[in-house]
Amino acid sequence: MAAVQKQNSVFIREVWDHNVEEEIEAIRWVAKKFRYVAMDTEFPGTVVKEIGHCRSRKEYEYRLMTANVNLLSLIQLGLTFADKDGNLPDCGTGQPCVWQFNFREFDPRRDLHAPDSIELLRKNGIDFNKNNQMGIDARRFARLLNSTGIFIDRSIHWIAFHGVYDVGYVVKLLTCRSLPPSEDQFSYLVRLYFPNIYDVKHLIRYCDGLYGGLNKLAELLNVERVGTSRQAGTDSLLTCSVFMKLKQRFPQTYIERFANVVYGLE
Repeated sequence: MAAVQKQNSVFIREVWDHNVEEEIEAIRWVAKKFRYVAMDTEFPGTVVKEIGHCRSRKEYEYRLMTANVNLLSLIQLGLTFADKDGNLPDCGTGQPCVWQFNFREFDPRRDLHAPDSIELLRKNGIDFNKNNQMGIDARRFARLLNSTGIFIDRSIHWIAFHGVYDVGYVVKLLTCRSLPPSEDQFSYLVRLYFPNIYDVKHLIRYCDGLYGGLNKLAELLNVERVGTSRQAGTDSLLTCSVFMKLKQRFPQTYIERFANVVYGLE
């Protein structure tokens, strides 16, 4: 299975403001053949820990997520494209590749953040000064990414792991506005932008012997990580690799039963 790669065998295409247009153009062509897309985001942690009275646990989780997403800014977005067999594109280089988009808006010197989350991101290689100086403007990126059509294409299969915050940040990015106060309005946007989505964390609830976070699940499935954790490109690749391993293990009809449920918004 090509999506499960050994260390250093996948090229991370780092995307900044100066090369974002050419990389989006590459994605436009890649998406014509590689119809499975795994995503991961890196953001400044969570700063809102509690919300007032809610009618249900589901409402509580939604309001907590929106409070954090609306206050904070996206740091990285990782996208891994694959075909139905788990093969990755090489963009003519001969080496499988994934995309890592770096954004400029977040500045730890002035913006709200969870200090432990930022320290962990620093330890895993994120250079916030470089992001501020060379990162992509989020509004410009939204226009470019929306132009590809991949977010409203019903033949694209999106993959996430515990994706409530990933989906929240991407919807905020694509709409260039805060998330709506109503969960129904948000659900409409999720169905619009992600007509087919699989959340691996939700899926493994129904798979005997599988549990835990992304790294633990990869260990249980004998999927090797490429690169360090807490970088959006490599985490999206691991999410893709884990999903493809599950796709090999279980019939497609079984996988389909648990589609279009985002873990954390059940």
